[in-house]
Amino acid sequence: MAPTPIQNSMETVLTRFTRVAALLATTAFTFAAVAAQAADKIKRPMFAVIPHLAPNLKANPQNTFPGTWVYSYTYKSGKYNETWIGANPSSPATETVPIYLIPFDLTYKPSGGKKFTANAAKITSNIIASPIFSTYDFNFGKTDIGTTQYEDAFAKVNVWSIGGSSSNYHVLLAAPTVEKAQKLKLTNASVDNDFGVQVLEVPLGTIDSEIHKLITSLKIPSNSLPVFVTTQTYLTSGGCCIGGYHSVYNGQPYAMFTFIVPPNGDKTIPFSDDVSALSHELSEWIDDPYTSNNSPCGIYEVGDPLERNANYGDFNYTLGGVTYHLQDEALLPYFGGPTGVTLGNLDTLQGESLAVCQNGS
Repeated sequence: MAPTPIQNSMETVLTRFTRVAALLATTAFTFAAVAAQAADKIKRPMFAVIPHLAPNLKANPQNTFPGTWVYSYTYKSGKYNETWIGANPSSPATETVPIYLIPFDLTYKPSGGKKFTANAAKITSNIIASPIFSTYDFNFGKTDIGTTQYEDAFAKVNVWSIGGSSSNYHVLLAAPTVEKAQKLKLTNASVDNDFGVQVLEVPLGTIDSEIHKLITSLKIPSNSLPVFVTTQTYLTSGGCCIGGYHSVYNGQPYAMFTFIVPPNGDKTIPFSDDVSALSHELSEWIDDPYTSNNSPCGIYEVGDPLERNANYGDFNYTLGGVTYHLQDEALLPYFGGPTGVTLGNLDTLQGESLAVCQNGS
C-alpha cells in the first residue's frame, strides 16, 4: 500500500538548524533544532540531540549494545566512519533489539488554575500497534521491501545494494517491555495551545534528569533501547516546541518522544502526531546510536533535513483501520555517501531529491 502525504494548512516549517550547547564533564549537550525565526516566543517544531562526545565510546565496557557495524566512505577528501545499528550487510544477518517503553504520567497545577494531566500509559497500545513495532507491506522506490517494521525498511533501503536487499538482513525491534507509568509532578511547566492542541510545555532538562534516574532505578539492560514517551506535551529549551530527542547516558543509548493526540482527529494535524516523532528518533538512533557520528553535514541526523516540509515530513500509513504518521528520512547520499548504495539511488525513503547537506545539519 502506498502512503499519501499529509495535507496541512499550517505555514511551511523551518529552514534552519540551530544549536544550543553547554558542556557538562566529558559530555557536550547540543540541541540541534530547526527554526522559522530566531525569537524564542515563536512556536516552531523542533527535534533535539544531546551528542556524547567522549572519545573511544566503543572501548567503553558499558557499551554492550547489540550488533553495530561501521560504514566508511570518503567525501571531498574527508573520510567518515559511521557506526550504525545492525549486522554488516556484506554478511547479512538479523539484529533484534530489546525495547523498554517507559511512559510518563505528568501532572501540573498552576497557581489558582486547573490541574493538567498527561498520562502516556493510555497510548502505549497505540504505539505497539503502529508500523514501528507491527508489520506493514512497505514499498519504496517502486520496490516492494516486504512486510516488516518501518525502521527495518529504512535500514534495508539505506544499504540496499551491499546486502540490505537480502531476506536475511534486518534491524528489528522486539515487542516492547512496557514499564508502569512514571509519575512526575511538575512545578516548572506551563499550559498552552500549540499547533491546535492544548499541551504541557516542560523544560527538556527536567525530563532528561528524570530519564537518567530511571535508566538506573529501572535497571534497564545495557543491550536494550529504553524509549521514554510523553503525551500532550512538548519540551522546551530556549523556546518551544521539541517533539523528541535521543542521547546516551553512562554508555546507554536512549530515546524520548511525545505522542500528540489531536482533539478532533485528522482535522487538526499537529506536530509530533502519534508516532511521527518516534519514527524520527529511532531512525536517527539506528544511524547514530552513540550520538557521536559525524558527516560532511555535521551531526548525523537523518530526520532533520526534511522538517522544513509543510507536512513535517510525515506520510500516512493505515494499519488495522488506524492511520499513523511516519516521517520521511534522509539516506546515505544526503550525508556525502556514495550513490548506488541505496535502493534506486534514493536520497530519502519517499523519493525526495536532495543535494548533499542541502537543508543544513
